[in-house]
Amino acid sequence: MAKYTRGTVTAFSPFDARADAEALRKAMKGMGTDEETILKILTSRNNAQRQEIAAAFKTLFGRDLVDDLKSELTGKFETLMVSLMRPTYIFDAHALKHAIKGAGTNEKVLTEILASRTPEEVRNIKQVYLQEYEANLEDKITGETSGYFQRMLVVLLQANRDPDSGIDEGLVEQDAQVLFRAGELKWGTDEEKFITILGTRSISHLRRVFDKYMTISGFQIEETIDRETSGDLEKLLLAVVKCIRSVPAYFAETLYYSMKGAGTDDDTLIRVMVSRSEVDLLDIRQEFRKNFAKSLHQMIQKDTSGDYRKALLLLCGGDDE
Repeated sequence: MAKYTRGTVTAFSPFDARADAEALRKAMKGMGTDEETILKILTSRNNAQRQEIAAAFKTLFGRDLVDDLKSELTGKFETLMVSLMRPTYIFDAHALKHAIKGAGTNEKVLTEILASRTPEEVRNIKQVYLQEYEANLEDKITGETSGYFQRMLVVLLQANRDPDSGIDEGLVEQDAQVLFRAGELKWGTDEEKFITILGTRSISHLRRVFDKYMTISGFQIEETIDRETSGDLEKLLLAVVKCIRSVPAYFAETLYYSMKGAGTDDDTLIRVMVSRSEVDLLDIRQEFRKNFAKSLHQMIQKDTSGDYRKALLLLCGGDDE
């Protein structure tokens, strides 16, 4: 798998875990809290370095850094700082656990994570979920979902998408025809065909299938999904298609809608900014500027406030005017 190099957060140098741990302890000790120091350190170190800082913090002071952050900070700023302290796969596993916990399921989180992660990432998330929560992620998700939405999630959880290798034009044509017959040409929809093809074929193959589909049907595949399916399944299939076309464009759109209109969906904003900060946030920023005629930086500036805003802007890493 290609190493991600399009993140806004990279390894900090020169790095000294003990010095950072001491600075954080000082920022939280005694009366009042020095939020500025906390946000500057945690947004400028990568995840591996933050784990070293947490270990040094425990070694030096016999205290848990995350517990201290929770007791010293509040609100969205606390959520953001604590999220930054979670190791990558634990972060995703934790988000999924909370999406299926208690009354009601947060389908949006299941959709976002499972549609956008690579097969290798999904396998790691499943493993970490088992270690952390002593439960099987697939069992938990099937217990909380149903119908074709559930079946598509299960396909994605298998993490068995074909690897990107040579493209077989015959199979491209065949898949495009199958999708056309399963949707536009059929009274009712054969959802299973959409699930199998979109959930198992390679990314490069599917991009060709979408082009061929447009030629055959005169429609973008998204238009067909929109017409032929509804509810959670529709949202999931559309998310999968968008991620196949471009993961950064999918996240740019997700961020845009988390802040557009009245009120902000802070959970989504935090989840995406944290999970993509070391992956492809530079690409997401580019797509954001291209598709929404404003920069991600400007939108965060306008939509958030206080230390929470400062920390998000540091993660954003610059303005694409």
